[in-house]
Amino acid sequence: MQALPYIQKYTGRTVVIKYGGNAMTNPTLKQQVMEDIVLLQLVGVKVVLVHGGGPEINDMMNRLGKKPEFVDGLRVTDLETVEIVQMILAGKINKSLVGLLEQKGGRAVGLSGIDDRLIEATCKNPALGFVGEVTKINTAIITDLLERHYIPVISTVGSGANGEVYNINGDIAASCIAGALRAERLIILTDIAGILRDPSDISTLIPEITVDEAERLKAEGVISGGMIPKADCCIRAINEGVRKVIIMDGRISHSILMELFTDEGAGTMFLKGEKL
Repeated sequence: MQALPYIQKYTGRTVVIKYGGNAMTNPTLKQQVMEDIVLLQLVGVKVVLVHGGGPEINDMMNRLGKKPEFVDGLRVTDLETVEIVQMILAGKINKSLVGLLEQKGGRAVGLSGIDDRLIEATCKNPALGFVGEVTKINTAIITDLLERHYIPVISTVGSGANGEVYNINGDIAASCIAGALRAERLIILTDIAGILRDPSDISTLIPEITVDEAERLKAEGVISGGMIPKADCCIRAINEGVRKVIIMDGRISHSILMELFTDEGAGTMFLKGEKL
């Protein structure tokens, strides 16, 4: 009964879920995430699943004798690496997630950002190789699938003007897709509880934060290191029209349902202006 008003609120609305981190590598959590997503679909929520796959890309690179390199959290992507990224993200991971959703009773279709030029991109920095900067999201194929009651499962490779394939940061891709869809909610599953005032103390979790507050906390150093690009993606999504964005701990069982359908919630929610 606690869930009923929330189900009524989200029925017919679009929720974009960025899936990666420990929730993807832990088999039990992966099953629970798929169950959550299928349940959302069954109660009428339009779910778009955007996924990464960094650990599996690293594993394949190591098996092929290539050492993964990163600059400011972005993977240095030469021509051979972008082929590996495309193979793992658009192939193995994407289709395995579609299969799991189907096994749980959902209806899903796997896409990459190349399909129908869903994600258009240009080179972000020549020093990084084929790392893309998103220039446009073409939502027609997503909205068509949502209207037909499918879950679009999107891997984050993008398409260049001359057919180049670009590796796109998953959080950035998810924020751009959510913004283009004017989604009700963007959920970014991570390996931490959310934004903490004291990184060593989970009790200092900040449950809600406005865009202006986030910028101030970045200046104060509260939001620092690897959390800065995640916060920037949240701010970008809000500024592009997403109503609410949440950085959420994907290590918690059924955290998606907890966030959407209970009073308790989870993680740190970004808002445009006044707090709830």
